[in-house]
Amino acid sequence: MSFFRLIFALVATLVLVGINTYAYRRFLSKLAFLHNYKKLIKWLVILISVGEIAFFLTLRSGSMDGALYYAFSSLIGISFMLFCISLVYDLFHLPLQKIPFDSSRRVFLKTVLDVTMLILALSYMLKGFVNGFKDPEVNEVSIKIKNLQKELHVVQISDVHIGKSLGGEFLSNIVQKINTLQVDIVVITGDLVDLHVSAIGDKLDSLKDIKSKYGVYFVSGNHEYFHGVKEISEHLKSLHVRVLENENVVIDDVINLAGITDLMGRRMGFLEPDLKKALQGINSELPTLLLAHQPKFIKELKDEPIDLVLSGHTHGGQIFPFGLLVMLDQPYLYGLYQHSPKTQVYVSSGTGYWGPPIRVMAPSEIVSIKLR
Repeated sequence: MSFFRLIFALVATLVLVGINTYAYRRFLSKLAFLHNYKKLIKWLVILISVGEIAFFLTLRSGSMDGALYYAFSSLIGISFMLFCISLVYDLFHLPLQKIPFDSSRRVFLKTVLDVTMLILALSYMLKGFVNGFKDPEVNEVSIKIKNLQKELHVVQISDVHIGKSLGGEFLSNIVQKINTLQVDIVVITGDLVDLHVSAIGDKLDSLKDIKSKYGVYFVSGNHEYFHGVKEISEHLKSLHVRVLENENVVIDDVINLAGITDLMGRRMGFLEPDLKKALQGINSELPTLLLAHQPKFIKELKDEPIDLVLSGHTHGGQIFPFGLLVMLDQPYLYGLYQHSPKTQVYVSSGTGYWGPPIRVMAPSEIVSIKLR
């Protein structure tokens, strides 16, 4: 494990142990009707923390069994959701303690609060898992591009995360949906896989079946760097996917399609994003579409002739309200934005999920974009 990955694992586990401790002390241990099970709940919280530590310490090695990966990653989502509910519980419980009610009324109101918050917690989790297991829906988006000579139909998938949880069948279902849309271009904006090439097998083979008039194009995400971005890119090329590594192509003489490698390349010290190189030789008379995995790359744009940027990475927050934390790092969370008078940005909420199979107020999507 590299130093960076070790630090990430340690920080992540410390945060999770902290929020688990908070959820136990500020919420679970205060539910009066569960008082007799307090010791059992405490041990369950400890076991959850141990499972999460195991998840992060073995995350990049690929050695974790698929079933354990599913279980331990789910615990991360449960911890975060319990923490959010605990914060809400405190918002009501702390003021309630200061109101001068008699003891019987105070007990009644606390019981109502306890039952309400427990139901809310269970509903929150159930809804999250139900949404996580849903197939991604086709989200139709219309975007006007100046000087575009004819309409183009672009389909974007992003953050599919084929790996321990999501496999070949999931990707095959996505391909089948794409093939019903009569597509001009299919673009994959990073984080397609969470496996090394040696473990991918036939999980990506259905990419060969995509029906796209002008081809399928891919740019790397940060997760590809964790599992061997060069090897993954070569494997994708064998599946008839055009990998754009700081380069561009002209599509049907109507639009420039450029793609950059991910910002993780700077941290890793290879395949670093190079916008100047990516735009070298573009047809200045045509509009330009840029593929960049992370929305925050938009901050590096100055006066480059880019009309639309397609990104992913954020998962739309995946589990509300985690998106509020994502926005501390990324300028855009989900949807279409007017970044500047010339440049628009569309950020996909992702087609799969990473970690816990949970989504709340951040549905997975296949983006069907009509460029007009």
